Amino acid sequence: MELHILEHSLKVASIEKEGIQICTHGLIKLAFLASKTRCKFFSLTETPEDYTIIVDEEGFKELPESEHISVADATWLALNVVSGGGNASNSQPIGVTKIAKSVIAPLADHNISVFMLSTYQTDFILVRERDLPMVMHTLSSEFTLLRVVNGETVAAHSLGVTNGFVKPKLVPRPIIHPLSSPSNMFCVTSLDPDTLPSVATLLMDVMFYSGGPKEPGASSEDSSHIRFFSFSLIEGYISLVMDEQTTQRFPNNVLFTSASGELWKMVRIGGQPLGFDECGIVAQISEPLATADIPAYYISTFKFDHALVPEENIQSVIGALRTNESTGQ
Repeated sequence: MELHILEHSLKVASIEKEGIQICTHGLIKLAFLASKTRCKFFSLTETPEDYTIIVDEEGFKELPESEHISVADATWLALNVVSGGGNASNSQPIGVTKIAKSVIAPLADHNISVFMLSTYQTDFILVRERDLPMVMHTLSSEFTLLRVVNGETVAAHSLGVTNGFVKPKLVPRPIIHPLSSPSNMFCVTSLDPDTLPSVATLLMDVMFYSGGPKEPGASSEDSSHIRFFSFSLIEGYISLVMDEQTTQRFPNNVLFTSASGELWKMVRIGGQPLGFDECGIVAQISEPLATADIPAYYISTFKFDHALVPEENIQSVIGALRTNESTGQ
C-alpha cells in the first residue's frame, strides 16, 4: 500500500460557540465560495463544546483574529493511505480500523501523537510537521512513501532519521478515558459540489443557526442526544457527517448514500478535554475494533474524540472497548 504525505500545511483551531458570529463570514467563504480563496483543505466540526476547524494556511487567513479562537501550537501534515495507487480523495476509503495495526499503532508505539479526520471519501491521519522524519522512518517498512508536491505525487525521500532509532517495547494499550454513546444515529454522506449552491442556505442554517437550546426536558447527559455536525471540503470533495434527523431536512436525491445505506452510532472518548500531547488515544479505540473486524470512522476534535460504528454493532463495540478499559485508573 501507499502512504501519501499531502502538501497542505494545516492549522487546527477551536472556535468558542459564543464567538462563532464573528467567524461566519470567513467560514461561509471557505465552505461555499472556495473558488474565491486558495484554500484546498477545510473541515468544520461542531460538537456541544465548540467548533473545531482544520484548515490549510491559505484558508486560515480567512479567519479573523479573536480571543474566541484557540489554535493548536503546531503545523500539521495530512497522511493518507491509498490501496492500489490512485488519487487519495477518489480512492475507496480504507477505514480507520484497517489502518489501526499498520499505521495508528506503530505511531503510538513511537510516541507520535495523531489527529484523525475520517471523511466520506477517505481517512486523513494528521501528524505534527516536526514529527514527519520519525513518522516516515516508522512506516517506511510497511508502505511505499510518496509526497504530493505541486499536485504531483513523487517518491518521498528519507529525512535523515537513521541513528539512535530504538524499536519500542510493545505494551498493552488499555483505554483510560471515559466512553459514552449518545442516543442519536448518524449518516456519513456527501453531495455533488455542483449542487452545493442549491442547499447552501440550508447548510448554513445547520452549521451556524440550528444549534440552539435543547427542547424542554431534554437531558444534557452524555447518553442523550448531542449536537454533532461535520462538513469537509478537501481538494474539491465534500463530506458530511450529521444525525439522521438533520439529513431529513435535505431534498431527495441531493445527498449520496453508501451502498449499504448504513446508519452509525457514536462512541465519544473523553471526560475532560484530551489535549494534543497524549499519544495512543486513537490506537486505544481502533485496535480493539480492528481485532473485532468492525469498521469505523474516527473524527478528532479540539477537545474530544469521536468514533462512528455501524449501529448494529454498537453493543459489541461497547463490550469490546469496556473489556479493554484500564482497571487501574
